[in-house]
Amino acid sequence: MSKPSENTVRAYIGLGSNLADPVAQVRAGVTALGQLAQTRVEACSSFYRTAPVGLREQPDFINAVCRVHTGQAPVTLMQNLLEVERMHGRQRQGDKGGPRTLDLDLLLYGDQTIQMAELTVPHPRLHERAFVLYPLHEIEPDLVIPGRGVLRDLLADCAGQPIQKIDVG
Repeated sequence: MSKPSENTVRAYIGLGSNLADPVAQVRAGVTALGQLAQTRVEACSSFYRTAPVGLREQPDFINAVCRVHTGQAPVTLMQNLLEVERMHGRQRQGDKGGPRTLDLDLLLYGDQTIQMAELTVPHPRLHERAFVLYPLHEIEPDLVIPGRGVLRDLLADCAGQPIQKIDVG
């Protein structure tokens, strides 16, 4: 694991899986985050079981969120997250919301708002998704989402989405 330099940014990464032993996939994703250059995993949420959003005819997901300190630029970090996904068998086929071995989303990068063709931060649907908000709230309850407001206030809008904290030992 590389130690981050003094010029680091706090970022939040969402992890999810619903194929090929999802708990093991998310654990492997957390491990891979800690092996990224100039990046240190500072905190990880519990694991949560959630129903699929959008495409419903697929297995439930296991989700978590990690807080990292990173010296990587946001686009570089996102490229590295995509590479970790590929290394874990993720095949992107344009079917958003479909089953996946490992999904890594750059949710937040400091307090920055980034609008580029290859990257949007905060993640565009972060504020609508219980599977992101609940684990994020667990590790950072007072977080403010740029352009969206205080995290705890956003949770109320997701009250109808089923989510269950699970014990993964």
